[in-house]
Amino acid sequence: MPSTLELERPRDGVVVVRLNRPERLNAINEVMRTELAQALDDLATGPTARAIVLTGTGRGFCAGIDLRDFGPDVPEATAPALDRMHFQESMAALAERVRRLPQPVVAAVNGPCVGAGFALCLAADIRICSAQASFGNAAILLGLSGAEMGMSYHLPRIVGTSVAADWMLTGRTVSAAEADRRGLVSEIAEPDRLVERAVELASLIADLAPLGVQLTKRALQVNTDAPSLSAALELENRNQVISHATEEAAERRKKWSR
Repeated sequence: MPSTLELERPRDGVVVVRLNRPERLNAINEVMRTELAQALDDLATGPTARAIVLTGTGRGFCAGIDLRDFGPDVPEATAPALDRMHFQESMAALAERVRRLPQPVVAAVNGPCVGAGFALCLAADIRICSAQASFGNAAILLGLSGAEMGMSYHLPRIVGTSVAADWMLTGRTVSAAEADRRGLVSEIAEPDRLVERAVELASLIADLAPLGVQLTKRALQVNTDAPSLSAALELENRNQVISHATEEAAERRKKWSR
């Protein structure tokens, strides 16, 4: 069993992944990095999860990397560049794993969501938060580039280039209200109902045809960067032809035609 995560199955088809280092606002250390990577890999290939909720235990979503006590794997600034690059790639791979999950991911942001935590949130498909949530790009405040773990890819596509530049270049804290206004999150839920609401959304997805859901997620990701409407339509048309021929689609059409 993982020591830094909690996995729950509140209903058939839905898995809740809780980052579980509440005493450190769920900051990522070496153990969590390893356990989260393994859990995401297992969910990606497992047969039962059809939608995933990602959230944090306690009052934080994820405070980023644990700068005080990450573990022995973090290289010093004087370490060879190749070693430091391997470390950075291992962190960035977490956000990439979230994005590449075949199942849709609902991020339920319950508190501070900073740095690496912000990157995980951005990699999700749907983001909701409580009024207690806040968001921040912490790297630039540490003298590093504010572009890390896919942030410079995801954030401008979600909130627009100018807003993304504001947040990434200043490193300022963004409130839940501003995140909602800018379209970072799709809704603000009451703190005591946040995970419940995320599970409701995940359940709506889990009740649908898995192939149709996964093809929709892939089309959204690919067509965000589509070079033209024609290219986007080509993928959409192909997906419709593939999903139309499935038995599950046929059964659902029968129900609608009654």
